[in-house]
Amino acid sequence: MEDAVHSPRLVRFGTFEVDLPAGEVRKGGVKLKLTGQPFQVLAILLERPGQVVTREELQKRLWPDTFVDVDHNLNTAINKIREVLGDSAENPRFVETLPRRGYRFVAPVEGAQTPEVPVGSGARQESRMSGGRPRLWVGALLAAIAVVAIAILTVRLSVPLPPPKVSGYVPVTNDGSAKLWGETPFALATDGSRVYFVDSPWVSPVLTQVSTLGGETSAIATPFPVSRIGDISPDRSALLIPAYARERGAPPGETPLWVFPLPAGTPHRLGGLIGHDGTWSPDGQRIVFANGNDLYVARTDGTESKKFVTVSGYPRWLRWSSDGSRLRISVATVRGTESESLWEVQADGTHLHPLLPDWNKPSQECCGSWTPDGKYFIFQSTHNGKAQLWAIPEKGGLFRKARWEPMELTTGPLSYSMPVPSADGKKLFAIGSQLRGELARFNQKTQQFEPYLSGISAEGVDFSRDGQWVTYTSYPEGSLWRSKADGSDRLRLTFPPVQAFLPRWSPDQKQIVFMAALPGKPLKNYLVSADGGTPQQLLPEEQNGELDPTWSPDSTSLVFELGNWPSGTVNILDLRTHRVSVVPGSKGLWSPHWSPDGRYIAATSNGWNLMLFDFKTQKWAELAEITVAYPNWSRDGNYIYFHSFGSDAALYRVRVSNHKLEKIVSLKGIRLTIGTFGTWCGLAPDDSPLVLRDVGSQEIYALDLQLP
Repeated sequence: MEDAVHSPRLVRFGTFEVDLPAGEVRKGGVKLKLTGQPFQVLAILLERPGQVVTREELQKRLWPDTFVDVDHNLNTAINKIREVLGDSAENPRFVETLPRRGYRFVAPVEGAQTPEVPVGSGARQESRMSGGRPRLWVGALLAAIAVVAIAILTVRLSVPLPPPKVSGYVPVTNDGSAKLWGETPFALATDGSRVYFVDSPWVSPVLTQVSTLGGETSAIATPFPVSRIGDISPDRSALLIPAYARERGAPPGETPLWVFPLPAGTPHRLGGLIGHDGTWSPDGQRIVFANGNDLYVARTDGTESKKFVTVSGYPRWLRWSSDGSRLRISVATVRGTESESLWEVQADGTHLHPLLPDWNKPSQECCGSWTPDGKYFIFQSTHNGKAQLWAIPEKGGLFRKARWEPMELTTGPLSYSMPVPSADGKKLFAIGSQLRGELARFNQKTQQFEPYLSGISAEGVDFSRDGQWVTYTSYPEGSLWRSKADGSDRLRLTFPPVQAFLPRWSPDQKQIVFMAALPGKPLKNYLVSADGGTPQQLLPEEQNGELDPTWSPDSTSLVFELGNWPSGTVNILDLRTHRVSVVPGSKGLWSPHWSPDGRYIAATSNGWNLMLFDFKTQKWAELAEITVAYPNWSRDGNYIYFHSFGSDAALYRVRVSNHKLEKIVSLKGIRLTIGTFGTWCGLAPDDSPLVLRDVGSQEIYALDLQLP
């Protein structure tokens, strides 16, 4: 029998490649550390992708005649596999555990093996060709070439394109300023030579530019505050911007749409269009914009506006495909959840559907953009609390098909978000972030912010009535803690995947109320004993959007916002009877806080002014006309402290008796963390303002793309 040369058998899944004979796992050509029994277990699972491999079968294959602790060895091997592949037992992308049964490899697997080629066949064919029958051997040669060509074409058609890769990371900015507001996308844009973004989008938003090659950033003068960039025009000559200014009569959160010429020119409004995000069509003839739950389409001069489609959620980051046939959008569910997903709709407004149903549970995908040639769709996705960039091949190459499935582009210690391809498609601009805060207190004597409670990374800080105990949530993880004010007797009250917000001590110091979100679920209010234990959900599951609970002075009731923003109401829950009542005239108000003497409730009118409800008159009155976030009553009930955001970000207080407004300190130039609900502020026991300074990093990076 003639010897044969065998090419190594390769198995591919996602961005990984497994060389079974060599016993190697590679990612992007880089060998990963997976050997011994973990590799053997992976190889067995890859033999039958999609099928259950029982623990008994693995035992017979790996330890047939040896007494070992099979459970321990298998668990160790599976954990090592997941560690190397970046997988999770809770949300498996590769290896799924079936309790009491075994394991299953759940990702699509592609195996390729080169056909066997007998050694010496070329020599025999050469001998036959020299036999004096030129027509026969020429015909045979042409037939062989045709067979080989068909085989090569068949293989190329059956083998997908290699995965896209990021080959390098270069920082474009190094200014240390905030560029994200929690998970809210504010968008990047590039005209080919510059990258445009919003600096400090919550505290003091400024439209900013930087060279695509990196360097100093520079502010761009605008006639109105800018908190978001909608999109850049197809010819890259203008930005579409929802102005950060409230329009009288406009729904909360919806603002005038403007066109801002680049690199210079006079901005102009898009007719009377009102919305919170928008984009140009690829031919530049139309604008699609979002208002509430609806998408509208209009001409580029703002005329002929008509409803395009309605989505179930809050639409943002709108992007057309390069051929104009489809629109993809990010849709967030009601305010107070972590769930966001990508959706697609046809250019005529039909066939609205989720892009990646059941791919990531809960869905946490957003902010997708096509590459200029339309071959790839790049988006961000959050797994295990960290956002990374992914790509979906949309088109194949020459005689190569595209494998339509997400492929991971970035990994590492930083989270990456808001991807925008460069004009030539060779780079990807994105924000790389690593979040950490430092608790600081404003010292009235020195007029400076100083580290407080050892500068812990915590927000939602609240003290017990006697000032001896403190509760807070860790930033950015969102775990709930309580301890003594000196840091001793520290106790963790919640654990992942629960994410807690804004805890409040009961006046009797026995319980803590807080709101929390489970993955894919709306925010709910919970009670937990100050001594620990299982948190108790306060309202039935069917109630959605429970926000910002605070106590009555006698610890018997809670006031909170209930319902989907911006149409929610202020409600009171009697903890003795479990009866819920709506505060009269409170529709559209949020962040309610009970006064220490029980006479008033303070709330904000969608963040634009401070309102006060008097239980005696049963009426609301305006206390201050200014942007308001995180209102807090002083200990004596004479003042309400709050954070004003926008162009004149500062900490203020207003006296309840005479409505006198007093600026405490400007926040311009101060780096503050920006969480799910903006920039948090609170009060120490002596009414000194507290903030969480940003000591993490949020910079724009240029990623070198290798797109097959």
